[in-house]
Amino acid sequence: MRVFLLQACLAMSDATSETSEVKSPETSPSSDAGFDFQQRYGEVIGKVNQTLSQVDWSQLGKAGKVAGILLTVIIAQLLIKGVLDTINLLPIVPGLLELLGLIVVGSWGWKNLTTSEKRSELMAKVDHLKKEYLG
Repeated sequence: MRVFLLQACLAMSDATSETSEVKSPETSPSSDAGFDFQQRYGEVIGKVNQTLSQVDWSQLGKAGKVAGILLTVIIAQLLIKGVLDTINLLPIVPGLLELLGLIVVGSWGWKNLTTSEKRSELMAKVDHLKKEYLG
């Protein structure tokens, strides 16, 4: 990237030196503006290349990973929001999903909470998972 910018800067400086030699005293103000723009553009590119050459690229690896992860999370959230908004636009689907949720919760509750034996087994499973994952 830096090599490309350096080549572009050198090409611009060569082009500006050639145009200054060809420039005649009868030039219009618009051609002066173009020449000034090319000269200023060459100066800006030169300063950018100087700044890029001073950057410690090894330290930017960590920041790049963090920025990449953050960007991935943002894109994933936008996609999920788009899918959910699309589902909500369908007239019958949101109601069916709520009904499905109620059925799943009711089924789980019936299977795990109806008797004291099932409740104590569930608490034992929860305690075992706590010890296994939390220490």
